[in-house]
Amino acid sequence: MSSLIETMGAMDSTTIGLWVTGAMLVFVVLGVRVAFAAGIAGFLGLLWIFSAKLGFEKGFMVAVKMAGTIPHSKVSSLALSLIPTFILIGFLAYHAGLTRTLFEAAKRWVGWLPGGMGVATVFSTAGFAAVSGASVATSAVFARIAVPEMLKLGYDKRFAAGVVAAGGTLASLIPPSAILVIYAIIVEQDVGALLMAGFLPGAVSALIYGGLVIILAMTRKDFGPPVTGYSWKERFESLPGAMPIFFVIAIIMVCIYGGVGTPTEAGALGAFVILCMAIWHGSRWKELKSSLMETAKLSAMIFAIIWGVLIYVRFLGFADLPSTFSDWIVSLEQSPMLTLLLILCAYAVLGMFMDAIGMLLLTLPVVYPAIIALNGGEAVSAADSAFGVSGVGCAIWFGIIVVKMAELCLITPPIGLNCFVVAGVRPECSVQDVFRGCLPFFVADVLTIAVLIMLPGIVLWLPGLIGYT
Repeated sequence: MSSLIETMGAMDSTTIGLWVTGAMLVFVVLGVRVAFAAGIAGFLGLLWIFSAKLGFEKGFMVAVKMAGTIPHSKVSSLALSLIPTFILIGFLAYHAGLTRTLFEAAKRWVGWLPGGMGVATVFSTAGFAAVSGASVATSAVFARIAVPEMLKLGYDKRFAAGVVAAGGTLASLIPPSAILVIYAIIVEQDVGALLMAGFLPGAVSALIYGGLVIILAMTRKDFGPPVTGYSWKERFESLPGAMPIFFVIAIIMVCIYGGVGTPTEAGALGAFVILCMAIWHGSRWKELKSSLMETAKLSAMIFAIIWGVLIYVRFLGFADLPSTFSDWIVSLEQSPMLTLLLILCAYAVLGMFMDAIGMLLLTLPVVYPAIIALNGGEAVSAADSAFGVSGVGCAIWFGIIVVKMAELCLITPPIGLNCFVVAGVRPECSVQDVFRGCLPFFVADVLTIAVLIMLPGIVLWLPGLIGYT
């Protein structure tokens, strides 16, 4: 036993980091929640490192102190207050009836297209994503509204369920986005710039989804008929019900781009506006209580993951694993773009076994420094960089791409959470049906990622307007 302890104490910090990271991955594979797997692994890693330097008793005290103070010091950040406000906006919008009015407006305006109900579902989920920071909530809501409408018109149930599950993922990219806030906190970048950067890629993703639906409708015979018969008057009459969505978008844009407020204030003001709309449309204490409870549950889950991962991240810093990984990535004798593509492929595989937030929180502390180093460093200019973006721009550009990769986690088996949610809401659709229905949208997401890699200006144009890039 003593020889084992001596051997463990003699290991260098990087080796300890690899062992602890491996143990954490085993925990995750065995089904341990990411928050607990990361927290336990991080604490044991800190204990291992400091026990080797200070002895077990002192090492234990240092590890306990760090594990107890790190989560509080980081989570008390003002930027993280955006997460519950963004989530609350989504639940209040549901009780205000905005989801149904959005779907009705989209149906009247684009229902005449081939696969019109599918296109309407994509655009209405994109609109709801602009007031909801939660992909799962978006899919759950539209599974109740859009799927019955499509089934009534004769759409294949797999497609109907798949388009709702895939459309829900747009909430990860289109602000207000909780996952973009988490990315910004982890990599220590400006939250407002990340939120601004998500607008155009989110719109591009929605357009690609809509185009895919139209192509499928034109090439397959199992699609329902277009929805016709609406006059221009009826179309314009549907717009006032969707105006709160545009109002919240305007609030976010003005607060961030106009410089009249902070993202946190934009989230709070947006929640207040939607609360007023919910009360105006008849929501009472029962609905408001449900919104608050659901927001609290989802926020607590997210914050628990953040707490656990922050302990693990601090351990990684002492183990020097991020810089070691960065040095190894830079030393590879292959093109930086190929390395980036391989990293994105690794994310696609990881997404099959981990939830999106946990996956990003666990990998970004190691992967992000490597990407920045691969591009040429934090101070590199766009002309001298490997990916054609400056050091600051690379942080934003990679954030949008990796969040889009995280969206794949929500519709890929066996963990795809959106698919399970849709199947749970619609008993006529099995989980297998939903996964099959999502397959074309997986291809669309790959195309979107390719477009964002080749044309980084789509990501960086809006942040550039506020002078961030």
